[in-house]
This record gives sequence, C-alpha cells and structure tokens, in this order.
Amino acid sequence: MLVDMARATPETHGEILAAAARRFAVTGYKGTSLQDIAREVGCSKAAVLYHFANKEALLRELTAPAIAVLEALDTRIAGHTGADAQRVAAEGFVDLAVRFRREIALLRGEFPDLLQQPAFAHVQQISERLIDALAGHSDRPAARIAALVVLAGIAEACAEFADIPDEDLRPALLAVAHRAVEPTT
Repeated sequence: MLVDMARATPETHGEILAAAARRFAVTGYKGTSLQDIAREVGCSKAAVLYHFANKEALLRELTAPAIAVLEALDTRIAGHTGADAQRVAAEGFVDLAVRFRREIALLRGEFPDLLQQPAFAHVQQISERLIDALAGHSDRPAARIAALVVLAGIAEACAEFADIPDEDLRPALLAVAHRAVEPTT
C-alpha cells in the first residue's frame, strides 16, 4: 500500500515533463491529453496540474531551451546581410536542429498548428526572419522558396535521422543548405 501511495504524486517536475515528451512523441501534442500524461506518470490529472497550469505550459517548458537558442540566432542574424546572413542562418539553424532534434521529432507535423498558439507567435516571426536571411534578403520567389525548403528540410531530416551521429549529420545538412540557397553578392 505504501508503494502505491508513493506513486500517487510524481516525484519531480521533470518526471511529468519526460512523460509528456514520450506521449507527444507517440500521439502528438494535439492527440495527448493531460490525463494521458498523468496515466503515464502514474498520478492524477490534478497532480499534473499542480506542476503545470495546462498542456501548453508543458509544451512551453519542453521547448524553452530550443526557443532560447532560436531567439539568440535571430539576434545574430540581424547583424548580417547577403551571403553573411545566409551563412549565419544556415549554420545556426543546422546547429539548433541537430542539438534539439528530439524536440523537433516530438512536434513533427504539428508546427503550423503550434505556431498559431499565442505563446509561440514570436517563433513564427523568427521563422519568417530566418527564411528572409536564408534567401539573402531577396524578394525573388525562387530564393524564398529555396529558403523555406531548406528550413523545413533541415528540421525534417533531423527528426527522421535521429540515429545519425551529430558529426555526420551536421556537415551533410550544411552541404545541402549551401547548395539549395542562391548565393547573394
């Protein structure tokens, strides 16, 4: 009986986060309920809500480190133009995607819906600036299309090839990015 009572409440905040990450990976963010997460942890939904106000708060905490790196990349890109902006954007996004590929895989296919949530609206704006930098700040449709394909392709490849070591994945992604975007002068 004492063992059951010990499991009635999660031992740590991190235990709930880990369970949420596992559930999001299996059924997606939209397909996961707080009750699913509670069941995975072995506690009540109320215990989950004690640690997190709602499911969006769980998602925010899971993605906070990656978003902080994205925000830092956005700041770095702002100081560059043309080919320098393309290089900084490509290298920075590849590094981010490789480093946070587990988080990218968790949310695979759900980015458009998630970006509509108020807590993630600024991520959409950063993504647009990243596409602009990858396009070399060009208004040409071909440059912007290539930039979007590179951005989406890097994220998708990182999620898909989780078993490839970072030291192999990073240069392969950079090579593709450099070939795909139009060089600017």
